[in-house]
Amino acid sequence: MLFNSLVFLVFFPIVFLGNLALARTAGLRKIFLLAASYFFYAQWDYRFLLLIWLSTAVDWFVGGALGKTEEQSKRRVLLAISLIVNLGMLATFKYMDFFIESANVLINSIGLQGNIHTLRWILPVGISFYTFQTMSYTLDIYFRKLTPQKSALDFALFVAFFPQLVAGPIVRARDLLPQLEKNPLPSRADLSAGTYDILSGLMKKVLIADILGAQLATPFYENPEQYGVFGATAGIYAFAFQIFGDFAGYSQIAIGCSRLLGYELPKNFDNPFMSRTNLEIWRRWHITLLTWMRDYIYIPLGGSRGGEKKTYRNIMLTNLCAGVWHGAGINFVIWGIVNGITICCSRFYQRGRKQRGKVNLSSDSQFKIWSQRAITFHIWILAMPLFRTDSLADVAEVGRALMRFSSPLGNTPDVPLRGVLLLLLAVAMTSCSEYYGNSIRHSWSRLLPEVQGALFLIFIGMFGLLSVEATPFIYFQF
Repeated sequence: MLFNSLVFLVFFPIVFLGNLALARTAGLRKIFLLAASYFFYAQWDYRFLLLIWLSTAVDWFVGGALGKTEEQSKRRVLLAISLIVNLGMLATFKYMDFFIESANVLINSIGLQGNIHTLRWILPVGISFYTFQTMSYTLDIYFRKLTPQKSALDFALFVAFFPQLVAGPIVRARDLLPQLEKNPLPSRADLSAGTYDILSGLMKKVLIADILGAQLATPFYENPEQYGVFGATAGIYAFAFQIFGDFAGYSQIAIGCSRLLGYELPKNFDNPFMSRTNLEIWRRWHITLLTWMRDYIYIPLGGSRGGEKKTYRNIMLTNLCAGVWHGAGINFVIWGIVNGITICCSRFYQRGRKQRGKVNLSSDSQFKIWSQRAITFHIWILAMPLFRTDSLADVAEVGRALMRFSSPLGNTPDVPLRGVLLLLLAVAMTSCSEYYGNSIRHSWSRLLPEVQGALFLIFIGMFGLLSVEATPFIYFQF
């Protein structure tokens, strides 16, 4: 079930009204939301509910057992059970075919016949998100940052809560479980913020991501050999804003739906294209994943405590894990390594500024600020063909397209003017939101509820007319 579909347009009002009707009876309200969440997920494939139930049951019992024992050896065994089950599901469904194909290549490289058959299993939607979410629960209990949850119902709802179930934000147990215990009711401010976030997210998805994808990004990446430098540049830029609008839009809709139900999810994007360093851009992009990686991989590896060489090593390993999390393929491995290198360079640059006494970035001139933003964005965007393509051969084809002025076939496809104008609009909107985003949100919050409701319905109808189709969100594949 897609947020930008007619089915969800029927589903969510029913859930919203049911949530309000049961607001005073906490147990029934949670059972209702849990049933709605399972129904929401089952619309993709009800069989994969078994995986959610397995992850929920294992981490529920492991978390309880961790809370009852102080013996470190037993605690390690219990944590290992949680990690093996969750990472085992990920390895089986997401990475097994990659491992098999790599083994075949290795066997063939030494002169033997590598003919191990791949499994070609369907990737369960959202598996990378909810496994990381449940693992955060057992990891926090293991590191004594959290006590075991007493209510199995609360824990099950924490795992399966439908707004963020399939594509995040990745919610920590310590953020959502206390809210479930308090049974909060949606306030006037929640309703205002929720409708604003839903509209803003739909605008990013329907107006920016879907149209840019259909007009520029998808045509180019499906046939890069037909394009010259202009079409290739437009396609690469378009995909950057497509994936931002797609994923940031999904996150914002999820946050908005949660607010309408009375719950608050963490922010997942903070206008990353306005970053001035590649270290900053990854602090503002997919925030919940990067903070998860920081807390459970980077810091346990030693973080920045072991000197500069070990710090750079830890940055590289963490970004390698982030790359592999996104997909099973050599492209994602290299993409993670490239991001690690750019972050290390940013850290080196910032240390140099501090040594020269230039700590206050706000004192820089506007020319320098915008120059740094442009450089940072273009370093980031040059790595995105690794993310978008399926093989290194495809990446090479994209590179060749950037080096030629016309198609070798002599019939270079037209680049739609509508797509180019929308791309320029996306750039302008990104720049304006950095300075006026909070003011626009504040202006919305000051409108009368009746006016907000009327505008909400008008914009929902408008987005429905503009939608090219109910296009799946890109991050569903991860």
